[in-house]
Amino acid sequence: MSQFYDTNNNPKGTVQEHDVIMRGRRLLDITGVKQVESFDNEEFLLETVMGILVIKGQNLQMKNLDVDKGIVSIKGKIFDLVYLDEHHGEKAKGFFSKLFR
Repeated sequence: MSQFYDTNNNPKGTVQEHDVIMRGRRLLDITGVKQVESFDNEEFLLETVMGILVIKGQNLQMKNLDVDKGIVSIKGKIFDLVYLDEHHGEKAKGFFSKLFR
């Protein structure tokens, strides 16, 4: 029987792994990133396989980006990690409306 694969070369029906590894509140390694929506030195907005992930901090910089593997590394002082999902639809809508004013 043949196996069918999606555009990320994952077998269909499986979800790409999503891990967030923080080292000393200064370095984040994130897998399962579908897209980097926006970023600056205080905030990153990432679309992951588990939902939208907002990272807030100070002096944030993208250390590594591998689009093919869905890996992002961020360095700086991390203050906040928040997922915006269906359960927080209104909160997410408010966040995006503020973001794109």
